[in-house]
Amino acid sequence: MGIIGWIIIGGLAGWVASKIMNTDGQQGIILNIVVGIVGGLLGGWLLGVLGMDMAGAGIIASFLTALLGAVILLFVVKAVTKRA
Repeated sequence: MGIIGWIIIGGLAGWVASKIMNTDGQQGIILNIVVGIVGGLLGGWLLGVLGMDMAGAGIIASFLTALLGAVILLFVVKAVTKRA
């Protein structure tokens, strides 16, 4: 998947994660894309630690991995910013 695919998958995953975590009003499209891409990296790393190999698993698995990571990322950010 090329860089355009990463941006599209990341943007969609970031947007869905922001809807799930109720942070959509605070984020714009650029932040949704960043959260989705970073979430994809985080989700891929976490699934790798758990022994799951997601390489070549397809576009749906890539989206779900990015979504999982983005939700975790937004949860951590919300937890940290509410205490600070």
